[in-house]
Amino acid sequence: MANSSVSQAYDTPADCWFLTGPTASGKTAVGVALAKRLNAEIISLDSMAIYRGMDIGTAKPSIAERGGVMHHLIDLVEPHEEFSVAQYVTAAETVVTEIASRGRKPLFVGGTPLYLKALLRGIFKGPPADWELRRELESYADREGNEALLQRLAAVDPASARRLHARDRRRVIRALEVHLKTGQTISGLQQQFERARPANECRVFALTWPREELVERIDRRVDAMFAAGLVDEVRRLLVTQGAFGRTAGQAVGYREVLEHLRGDRELSETIALVKLGTRQFAKRQMTWFRSLSECRPVPGGGEPQMVAEEIWQASLP
Repeated sequence: MANSSVSQAYDTPADCWFLTGPTASGKTAVGVALAKRLNAEIISLDSMAIYRGMDIGTAKPSIAERGGVMHHLIDLVEPHEEFSVAQYVTAAETVVTEIASRGRKPLFVGGTPLYLKALLRGIFKGPPADWELRRELESYADREGNEALLQRLAAVDPASARRLHARDRRRVIRALEVHLKTGQTISGLQQQFERARPANECRVFALTWPREELVERIDRRVDAMFAAGLVDEVRRLLVTQGAFGRTAGQAVGYREVLEHLRGDRELSETIALVKLGTRQFAKRQMTWFRSLSECRPVPGGGEPQMVAEEIWQASLP
């Protein structure tokens, strides 16, 4: 491309499969069943599973849960490190080639909508990070609040401000950074990556659940995470890492536990807040998936093997 601020879309091979869905929708078990049905290897589509040691709060699949299926792009970096969408796409391209060389199919499994969209439609790279500017914007948000930061974005890029949530400080700051560094809006620059394709041209499947059932599943998962030692996991990572990076430290569950360990709130209140944050995150995920024409909804309530078979049948001509 002539514009150096953007990158070419990765031309996802026709034999790539994708299984996505909101948090707690059962992607791991269905993904393993589908991988066995396809003779596939799984590529994680989870922006938090890349962090070593962040196992409980990310519901990272255990060795047993992986069911003998090879998994990739898990445990790539330490929690204090940053890992961009562009880095993910590059790593995914390499892994897809390796899997294909073994005569197997690549199956992406996970719920990070930005990763999914980047693989399907390409990514906007934009100007490099200006950490001094970002620290200034962080300080502004600390003083004035996230809503004030979002309003500042709305004044220059209303389209991005409407799309982003005030709590998504990292992306709000990035949108402001792009405007301040280039004089252009990130929403305008990203439009060239909106080349949607119809679902029947892709193999992208999104697990769906009735809202009430998904909320119950989320609440049970959060309770199980704390029972499994999420607080101890965060405490241990603070000892070994010293601190969480900007991205890892904002992950739902980890952010709230870090605040709890700083003495901001009691454990019971922390658990309730994680449940609320996870429900809100799941709602945002589902909004993303509905906006992507490539996604085909699949009910997630059956046995994993049955759901995998339904996906297989839906993919046939």
